[in-house]
Amino acid sequence: MTSSSFAPLPLVLTGRHAELQPLGQKHLDDLLDAVSDAELWRWMPRQYFLDRGLAREWIDTAVTEQADGRAVPFAIIDRTSGRAVGSTRLFDFHREHRGLEIGWTWIGTAHQRTALNTECKRLLFGHAFDDLDALRVQLKTDSRNKRSRAAMERVGASFEGVLRNHVLLPSGDMRHSAYYSVIAEDWPAIRQRLDELLDRRR
Repeated sequence: MTSSSFAPLPLVLTGRHAELQPLGQKHLDDLLDAVSDAELWRWMPRQYFLDRGLAREWIDTAVTEQADGRAVPFAIIDRTSGRAVGSTRLFDFHREHRGLEIGWTWIGTAHQRTALNTECKRLLFGHAFDDLDALRVQLKTDSRNKRSRAAMERVGASFEGVLRNHVLLPSGDMRHSAYYSVIAEDWPAIRQRLDELLDRRR
């Protein structure tokens, strides 16, 4: 695959437990219902789901970025209930180098540390490496977010370092961002690890 054919586009990714659908306003009510714990927003640059207006604005912005080719945002669907329980996206595309970032990820408390959450990672990494032939997928989080960092390391992502004073938060605090990556050479072993985790949770 040439760099010119590295073109992340909206699509549906379906697994046994989770389905990733292109994000839209049709998911608004489900997502508002999923946000029952303020802890979900502790490490986010902004608290987008404080009310219905902010939630609608957040979805509209994501859809605009998709139309501009800057991101591919998804709603995370629990296939058991058919309801949206979180969101994630592909963004920060480096098409000439076949690289991208997975981020802006959140999932309702009830579905954290579940097969659905694991399968979302499997679907996103699989799409990036197996479908798009990516060479690099990066992830980042607030350096203080121990749970998120542990999850990245549990998958097998490699820690690359911390960007200090990376993001100025609405509170006025500075966020230092911890960066992780998975590269094409890592993917076979990580794919096997994720598949084994999912097999245990059938």
